[in-house]
Amino acid sequence: MGRHIFFIFFSLMTLLPPARGGKTYFAYTVRARDAYSSVLRLRLDEASGRLDRLKLVEPDNMIVYHIEDYVDFFRLFITEDKALFKRLEANKKRRLRHIRSGDPNSPYYLYAQAEINLHWALLRIKAGQYLSAFNEVSEAYRLLKENERKFPGFMGNKKSLGILHAVVGAVPDKYRWGVKLIGNMDGSIRQGRREIEEVLAYAQIHRDFIFKEETEILYAFMLLYLTNQKDQAWQVISGSTLDPADNPLACFVQANIALHAGRSAEAERILNLAPHGDGFFELPYLYFMKGLTKLYRLDARAEADFKTFLRLQHGQSYVKEAYQKLAWNALVHGDLAGYHTYMARCKTEGTRDQEGDDAAYKDAISGQTPDIRLLQARMLFDGGYYKRAHGLLAQFKQSDFPQEYQLEFLYRSARLSQKLGHDTEAILRYLDVLHFQDKTGSYYPCNAALQIGLIYEKNGNKAQARRFFKRVLKMNPRQYKTSLHAKAKAGLNRLG
Repeated sequence: MGRHIFFIFFSLMTLLPPARGGKTYFAYTVRARDAYSSVLRLRLDEASGRLDRLKLVEPDNMIVYHIEDYVDFFRLFITEDKALFKRLEANKKRRLRHIRSGDPNSPYYLYAQAEINLHWALLRIKAGQYLSAFNEVSEAYRLLKENERKFPGFMGNKKSLGILHAVVGAVPDKYRWGVKLIGNMDGSIRQGRREIEEVLAYAQIHRDFIFKEETEILYAFMLLYLTNQKDQAWQVISGSTLDPADNPLACFVQANIALHAGRSAEAERILNLAPHGDGFFELPYLYFMKGLTKLYRLDARAEADFKTFLRLQHGQSYVKEAYQKLAWNALVHGDLAGYHTYMARCKTEGTRDQEGDDAAYKDAISGQTPDIRLLQARMLFDGGYYKRAHGLLAQFKQSDFPQEYQLEFLYRSARLSQKLGHDTEAILRYLDVLHFQDKTGSYYPCNAALQIGLIYEKNGNKAQARRFFKRVLKMNPRQYKTSLHAKAKAGLNRLG
């Protein structure tokens, strides 16, 4: 019996935070800031070393467990290592126990708990553990709302609540019941944007605000994905304090937004600054983006970058898409055999969890080889080389293409008219896309309706914008349905 009591006592003691010499507290001291800075620069081993020293020098500072969780988050999010995920998962509960032993009168007490829940929710979403992720988001929201009540002026809290309010506001109506039922969460894109802008204004005055760079990144992505303001997103991120030459994460963020804003040449310049080695955690996706910048200007050297990405990528995300891009690169340079070889790999390698991978897989199994002229125009368009793409397509008319490619020709022509600022012409061309008799489930008509809505929104015609956004939500394309519906929902949310 004595042995059992000792075992129970010992087990309980290992679950408790260690005894400390003084009163626990939360503070972003100089040492803590240095560790946090190392994390955001993806110098993760350096950050871990600094955190170990922080525990020795400031043993009562509970903020160490907030920063420590960032290290696990980035390691797992980048590597997608399932074995490592299982090994590190227990750290979440351990860190939360430590934090709960801290000062409950600190604004970081509830905030740090909420942030850790958000970190693991994002990791679970990537791992396909959606129910657990949703529960963690719900718990994070509850903690943040309670913290807002106790510390209404705490800007770190407003930063996290702002992005949650915006994301919840973009959830399609048919899923909002689930959000409210499980998490009692609510919000709008407008509300979230207002809160994030308030945090940025605070950061302009208080230069020592620790979450300034995080907020700039969140705001830029909000503008990009939720408000469809790609140029504004680029202005925010290019004018930020992020340094791509000394930070792979900053390089990823700036290049990613540049690519989405049709600034492929600028993205390539940024990616060429990316630091490698010397203590930086490798971010393979940078090579994927470098491949895109070359592919978009029809440079055959894109092949080397995509192959480097595949060699370094230990996870499964973007693998199918990388093989698809290798196939396209071969095709636009006349290598039909290479195209079929890479598309065969696209069918068998990687997973379909990411929307781009799923679209690549469906493209591969369709068995339809793209028209080289239209594919070249698409690549030039995606890179922001609109005049080159227009010059290519201007040589042809709809009847110059076989029946199975005529819908894509209409769609590509409409997209170019829109980007070149010819709104009336673009709407007429998009209407041609919508009226085209297509039974393949292509995403072209769905995106055509979305783009018409965006044009009308930009020009202040709210009624017509709503009409076409709602039309998007009634369509079920076999590719990109989730993102197209999310963008339409975000448009309706913006219109109020």
